Amino acid sequence: MESQTEDRGLDVVWEAAGIAKEINRTARQVYHLLARGAIPAARRVGGRWCADRNELRRQFSGSAT
Repeated sequence: MESQTEDRGLDVVWEAAGIAKEINRTARQVYHLLARGAIPAARRVGGRWCADRNELRRQFSGSAT
């Protein structure tokens, strides 16, 4: 039996460093964005940040670095 994550086809990025790499920012910049709530695709799960890769790409496509 497949999990719900696999059923929905999610590709999850874990931790601020992973999110930073995905959106071409530094981990420090990502922590500030997370603190401001500026990354709607990101959620805390068990004390760790995670985000759907596709949502991050949609949100940050075409943004300046």
